Amino acid sequence: MSTAAAPLYADHLATLQARTATALERVGFDHLVVPSGTAHYQVFDDRDYPYAVNPQFKHWAPLTRNPGSWLVVTPGAKPKLVYLQPRDYWHVVPQAPEGYWVEHFDIVVIRKPEEAMQHLPKNASRCAILGEPESALGKYAAFKPNNPQPVLDHLDYHRAYKTPYEVEMLREATRRGVRAHRAAERAFRAGASEFGIHLAYCQAAGQDANDLPYANIVALNEHGAVLHYTDFDRLPPKPARSFLLDAGASHGGYACDITRTHALDTAGEFQALVDAVDAAQQKMCAQVRDGFDYKQLHLDAHLALAGILKDFGIVTVSPEEALATGVSSAFFPHGIGHGLGLQVHDVAGFAASERGGTIDKPDGHPYLRLTRVLEPGFVVTIEPGLYFIDMLLEDLRAAGRGGSVDWDRVEAFRPYGGIRIEDNVVCTGGEPVNLTREAFAAG
Repeated sequence: MSTAAAPLYADHLATLQARTATALERVGFDHLVVPSGTAHYQVFDDRDYPYAVNPQFKHWAPLTRNPGSWLVVTPGAKPKLVYLQPRDYWHVVPQAPEGYWVEHFDIVVIRKPEEAMQHLPKNASRCAILGEPESALGKYAAFKPNNPQPVLDHLDYHRAYKTPYEVEMLREATRRGVRAHRAAERAFRAGASEFGIHLAYCQAAGQDANDLPYANIVALNEHGAVLHYTDFDRLPPKPARSFLLDAGASHGGYACDITRTHALDTAGEFQALVDAVDAAQQKMCAQVRDGFDYKQLHLDAHLALAGILKDFGIVTVSPEEALATGVSSAFFPHGIGHGLGLQVHDVAGFAASERGGTIDKPDGHPYLRLTRVLEPGFVVTIEPGLYFIDMLLEDLRAAGRGGSVDWDRVEAFRPYGGIRIEDNVVCTGGEPVNLTREAFAAG
């Protein structure tokens, strides 16, 4: 675990306790109770799906492989952790709790999941219980998650404001992800297949597919035009031209989310297009400022990318016209980014306030995942992209906008698939902190 994060943990916990006290007071509950989650089994089979910890649970402690455990938070008292450490010779049993965070909890170790009942509050009706239905305990499932919306609204809304501890955890995840990105690029340039690149990435990250925060997107050539390409061809294409890698890493329950695009010919026109997107992306990252509307950042990105398309002769209209007529969306069909933290697409991206409500997306931009005004503590991704997607280009022609595009230029770039550059950026009271560029610069 990150040694830099350890001294920041006590303040992080105090922040969570203050948020919880306010949320409970709002609905008149006495306790916050959070199950870590349970194993899920495939239908008609005895195989379980990869376990995914409840994000509300790992917000408090860096525990990600502890199904059947519970957290109890009572304002004015030390948090209680009911820690399942089963007697089991079929599977690896979680180690006894250890680390910088342990002293901040009253910890009770149990051997069977049902033993948690005797350590939870006696009256479930006085508890806000946040979790999945499968976590229910007790006779007739008396103790089951109720997920009160006012509590979720308050806690989720404030999760956008990362504590210094959380920023350090994200920084450590980013270091791991950057190390793996470097290894993946080396594998690409050595002629590896998508599957081989994926394996090189996992090896360098020290994490397998179930440890990573999301499925790796490893796309060579035309596959870069599929936004979530995860098929992993076993043989490399001939010739290999381009490589798009969207892959993250995890650390203590926190995720990084990084994308890079590479051309095999570093002196060719596709590399020049990558360089242009990269330069524009860094300017977008510089817009991550206190008080700046993320919706406007998205629209500004469309104008910048449309300008690049015009400069490269791919579109024939002005950036303003390309945005207004939907031409830019055919080449940049997703949002400029999203919140990042315990989840890759962190919660409450559209929240109007801590009491709920929604901030609408701009008209014509259905895939934007964050519409809030940026504030210090926000951590967001900035991920502009340009793609040559047959389906969207066909739709553009069908809509009567074909004259806005130079189709010969499109054909020249189609074999490369697309470009995406993604960094993880912290909003502060001054200059933004780009965790991704920071890690790449460190070597």
